[in-house]
Order: sequence, then structure tokens, then C-alpha cells
Amino acid sequence: MSSDADQQVPAGSLEDELRPPESWPGAAGRRSVSPSSASAGSRPRGGDSWPGAAPSTTVPARKTTRADADGDPTLRPPAHRVAPQAVNLWRLSAGLGWLLPLVGVVGWTVVDDGHRTAQTAALLVVVVLALVHVIVMPLWRYRVHRWEVTPDAVYTQTGWWRQDRRIAPIARVQTVDSERGPLERLFGLGTVTVTTASAAGPLRIAALPQHQVDRLVADLTRVAARHRGDAT
Repeated sequence: MSSDADQQVPAGSLEDELRPPESWPGAAGRRSVSPSSASAGSRPRGGDSWPGAAPSTTVPARKTTRADADGDPTLRPPAHRVAPQAVNLWRLSAGLGWLLPLVGVVGWTVVDDGHRTAQTAALLVVVVLALVHVIVMPLWRYRVHRWEVTPDAVYTQTGWWRQDRRIAPIARVQTVDSERGPLERLFGLGTVTVTTASAAGPLRIAALPQHQVDRLVADLTRVAARHRGDAT
């Protein structure tokens, strides 16, 4: 069973926490300030999750490291899960991917009746692999995929067979975009793409509710622009 720390951040809390001037960066149990009124001396530590930070009962307190004290973001597990609807999204996408092999084997049995044993074996292999992929993969990905945005960095963790954990300092963010594919629209989900100067490519926070995507893009763009203004 998942612990309280693994619970999805409630959709309503994101809207409440992002409502300035008391909601940014939304650190657990503490009053915070809006980006427009935050000063260098009052900026929260990098460990304070923003936006959509959960109360301390949902996301347990993390030990303060030297990097936190210095204000430098460090690579660590992100705090928040993606939307629960992501499981059905990934399940449907995986099922559609197995249609072509299944149609190919069925077509083989129709046009050639001389290899029934091989055809039956091939059909069983395709069906078993498809069922395992469709059932297991979405659940495992949901346990792995995480995201978090703080006043200092964007954190992502993705994958299922091969897992990838990344961090992008807010000061290096160049553009923030949203994407919605046909299947994502079907489930009311979207993806946030954060582009930096890194050779590893952009960070993607997939399978978030669309209202959360819109708010996250707007606020990340505003905060990144503020960081660029502070650097000039």
C-alpha cells in the first residue's frame, strides 16, 4: 500500500496555493509571499515545494542539507505524483500499440492454413505480452513518475523499465510550453515542457490535469522571467 507521502496532490490545493500573495511558494504549514513581492532576503529555501505543495501530513519534511542552506538545488526524488487518470491513458496507449502485431498474426492465420501450430504459438505470445504490458506497465509508471517545482528548480522522475531523474534550475529555464495529444485530451490531461540550455533536452511533466498545466505554465514563465531580470 502507498504511504501518505505517495498521495496525489489535490487539484483544489494547487489553485488555492497559487493565489498570491499568501500562496507562493506554498510551503507546508507556512505563510509565503507572491513572486512579485518576494525579495532576495525573504525567498524561501529550495526545499519548499511550489506550486501545489501538500501539507506536512502528505509530504513528510525532508532533512535540510548543506545545498539547501546555500540555496543551491540538488538532485533528489520529486514530491508529487501525476494525475491518477494517467494509468488509463498509458493503458490505452499501450493497447493501441499492440494492435498491429495482433492484426499481423491474425492475418497470417487467415491467409495461411498450413502452419497452425506456429500461428497458435505466435498468437498466444502476442496476447500474453500485450496483457502484461497493458496491465503492469501503467501501474508501475504511476509509481515511478513524479514531479515538483520549487522557487529554485524543476524536478522530474520518469520511466518504468529505465528510470530518469532530472533537475533544471529556474535560472536556466528558457521557455515553458504545454502540450495536449489526442489521448491526453480524452482524459482531460496535458504535459508541461520546460526547455533549458541543457544538452539532455527539455524536461517534461506529463499527465497533469489541464487546469494544473495551464496554471503551472503561467507561473513558471513568470518566475523564470523574474529570475532573468534579477540576473541582468
